[in-house]
Amino acid sequence: MASSSHLPYAQRAQKHPHPLGRRLFEIADRKKTNVVLSADLTNTKELLAIADRLGPHIAVLKTHIDIVSDFGPATVEGLTELALRHDFLLFEDRKFIDIGNTVQKQYKGGALRIHEWAHIVNATILPGEGIIQALDQTIREGGICERGILILAEMTSKGSLAVGEYTRISVEIARKYPQSVLGFVSTRELSSHSPAATQDEDFVVFTTGVNMSSKGDALGQQYQTPITAIEGGSDFLIAGRGIYAATDPVSAVKEYRKAGWEAYERRVQQVGSASR
Repeated sequence: MASSSHLPYAQRAQKHPHPLGRRLFEIADRKKTNVVLSADLTNTKELLAIADRLGPHIAVLKTHIDIVSDFGPATVEGLTELALRHDFLLFEDRKFIDIGNTVQKQYKGGALRIHEWAHIVNATILPGEGIIQALDQTIREGGICERGILILAEMTSKGSLAVGEYTRISVEIARKYPQSVLGFVSTRELSSHSPAATQDEDFVVFTTGVNMSSKGDALGQQYQTPITAIEGGSDFLIAGRGIYAATDPVSAVKEYRKAGWEAYERRVQQVGSASR
């Protein structure tokens, strides 16, 4: 079955089954960007400053909120205000991995209160389907329709065990929770290769480890370039140090934005030409 990834973002926005998926593709199409900034800053001032500077050029801001040493109401209020001002979504990279009851408490309550401000969260299915069921229940009972889950189906770190049967089951579980699961964090498009894929299925693919340099780092990170990621079926490119640690972060994010958008346009055009 043909993948929905060959369709333009605007078309996917019109027919996407999830309200947050529709908004995500609308933002990408409106701003002409598929960049997700992984903003791994460790204090509120720096985090908000980089979000403000680079916000006009990104579709999503990804946080690791538990590394922010002075996290508090000012952090949440600042992120929420900047997301509205610059038209991007907030993705808390929490990687939930626990039994359902504990995950519900981590997501909805605690010091971080992630459900209140993060549009997107992610989780691994290592604890079993119950973890997704628990997050799904919290989202549906919370009264906020613009909340979604990405299942961590693959990772870019060397020696990752998120492969094979684990990845296959990630897709199976995703299909059971269409009201909350947006798609996957993965290195490629996954669902169209499954015999259970349906015509109206449209799982969003976020790919991490994207860097203009594909060399990797000393701790096992393996990078893809924006071009190779998009060619593999990625919809949104997660890039961190290659942007915020650059000498000129604004110039860097513009470079990623241009490379990612041009690769997306080529993908759409190539498939469109082949179907004629």
